[in-house]
Amino acid sequence: MKKNRIGFVFPARGKLKKTLLVMKLTAIFILAFLVQVNASVYSQNTKFDGDYRGKTIREVFTEIENQSRFRFFFNDDFTNIDQVVNFTVKDANVEGILNRLFEGSDISYKILENDLIVLTTTQSAQARMITGKVLDSGGEPLPGVTVVAKGTTRGTITDFDGNYSISLESGVTTLVFSFVGMETLEVEVGSQSVINITMNESSIGLEEVVAIGYGVQKKESITGAISGVTAEDLDRVHATTVSGALAGKIAGVTFRMPDGRPGASATIQIRNMGNPLYVIDGIQKDAGQFNNLSPNDIESITVLKDASAAIYGVRAANGVVVVTTKRGKLGTKNTINVDAYTGWQNWTRFPETVGAYEWMLGKAYADMNLDGATNITQDELDKWRAGTEPGYQSFDWYDFIIKPNSPQTSINVSTSGGSDKINYYLSVTRLDQNSMLGREFTFGRTNFQSNVDAKITDRIKVGVSINGRVETRDNPGVPGGDDYWAPRFALFRNRPTERPYANDNPEYINNIGHMAENWGLLTKEKSGYWTEDWRVLQLNFTGEYDVPIDGLSVKGTYSHYIADRLMNGHEYTYEAYSYFPETDEYRVTFTMNNPWRERGTHKVLETVLQGQINYAKEFGKHGIAATFVNERIERRDLDVWVHAVPKTNALPLLQFPDIDTYNDSDDESARIGYIGRFNYNYDNKYYLELAGRQDAS
Repeated sequence: MKKNRIGFVFPARGKLKKTLLVMKLTAIFILAFLVQVNASVYSQNTKFDGDYRGKTIREVFTEIENQSRFRFFFNDDFTNIDQVVNFTVKDANVEGILNRLFEGSDISYKILENDLIVLTTTQSAQARMITGKVLDSGGEPLPGVTVVAKGTTRGTITDFDGNYSISLESGVTTLVFSFVGMETLEVEVGSQSVINITMNESSIGLEEVVAIGYGVQKKESITGAISGVTAEDLDRVHATTVSGALAGKIAGVTFRMPDGRPGASATIQIRNMGNPLYVIDGIQKDAGQFNNLSPNDIESITVLKDASAAIYGVRAANGVVVVTTKRGKLGTKNTINVDAYTGWQNWTRFPETVGAYEWMLGKAYADMNLDGATNITQDELDKWRAGTEPGYQSFDWYDFIIKPNSPQTSINVSTSGGSDKINYYLSVTRLDQNSMLGREFTFGRTNFQSNVDAKITDRIKVGVSINGRVETRDNPGVPGGDDYWAPRFALFRNRPTERPYANDNPEYINNIGHMAENWGLLTKEKSGYWTEDWRVLQLNFTGEYDVPIDGLSVKGTYSHYIADRLMNGHEYTYEAYSYFPETDEYRVTFTMNNPWRERGTHKVLETVLQGQINYAKEFGKHGIAATFVNERIERRDLDVWVHAVPKTNALPLLQFPDIDTYNDSDDESARIGYIGRFNYNYDNKYYLELAGRQDAS
């Protein structure tokens, strides 16, 4: 048995070159110094009393950890962890206990200065040792660099002078060096015993370009409150809407999903200030257009907060969500991508309701407390408890209404590429989602996206973007205001003593006294239907010209948007029955003779014109950029809603004699805006940004 004591000592060094490293490491090394002073004293002075007879080594470790600051670390090759020992100790330090545990074995231990006890076997102790030094690109030592043997959990960090040492098991061929702000390096070990490396600063993030209002900027030059996500972040979540895929990914942005109906979207608020403005490929749109984009077609989403959103004027008082869709790249070969998934949805939790016996017992107690008497007899309670006699059987409305493992599927096929003159991106996505509330609540959406850019000359570029979708919501026509809310309400409104069908016969709807919640009735076949179809198309045309003045360019954008909604609803007349066992007869005890037939159409026509002048130039250490935009937006909303009382369930036509309500509206709006922004930087260190906007309508 071998015993070793090791510690990390960090010698002093000169001032670090990088202020970032100084800020991050000062607290670490102060803490290391304090730990170094008292670690050895702690291991000697901490005493234990214990009866370890009949316990495993693992259980002994657990008792020591519960009574002290010590923690144990060992590799998978330590196979004696469950070996039973048989001894007691009194007033013994941890070294004495470990000596007893491993006496006569090939196991050794090391007590590190952070009270971590590392166990190794003779085979591990004989592992190959690699040492070296890590420097930055300027030749300065890099402390705190993580050095890991690839494919294992074995690792270490460099000390104040950038030195490290690590033991490698046989079979390990690569060391991985990583540090915040530096490019990760993988180095083949080979026959080397000393490996010195130089790490370079990573430009990831600082050189990244993000979309802002009427342009893009490098992250390093952003002066306002801006955050965002990329396509890589969205690909990790399979959601039906973009807002659902964004939840929890952006600081300062909250998401609330009102319900789980198929195709539902989350409500987005920036700093809890209300609904934001949405900008898709440079064009201001509404939440509906944003949420029903295909997440597969999105390249990045940027959130403009506070003053960063001011360039969009008063409409951006609650912040701005800027979306950029994917585009092809010049000089790349054609690629085809297929992304598909299938999933099943279930409620994670829902309040459980009581059975018929518990409900009747509770009612009896309530009657006694309220009136001092009840008409519920003990004999009836006994029958409800037994649940064997007809008329005294409990009914589980949850199992009747809720259908688990509701499917959700999606498939996306896209292609992208480009020559030296033209780049393109084409995509089609199909999404289908069902509801937990039976299989008759459905949502389907087909998206298509086409982005094509062409370089006509060295100075002229043009682009065409086409975004469209067709979506359908389909569910039973349920009496009341919200068809999806009704079944959830029925889970609590319906008593376990009530049943959907008279005598459990599906041919006869049971009259339970509140038919709007009888889910046996509320199907497309029996109660009616409600459907909503959207057909949306947005066309963007852009042209850009680089003026023969260095740094000056002009850009024009024309966008046309058309959205068409068609809603149809029909609630049928019906009869409900009661069963009379004495005569084995079903009698009509309720009739609904007030049918509901409605149709709504909504059409949106919107045109956007933008003229933009951009200038960017560097003069030595000085850099300036300016943008001026003139934007004109015209929108027209036409809406028609018709209600009728049809004479039959079989005829869905809206006939003039049956129509009792006809509402028609035609709203037009127009806005014009003048936007300006000026940026200045000195030596890429000091930045100034001024932005302003004036709108009229």
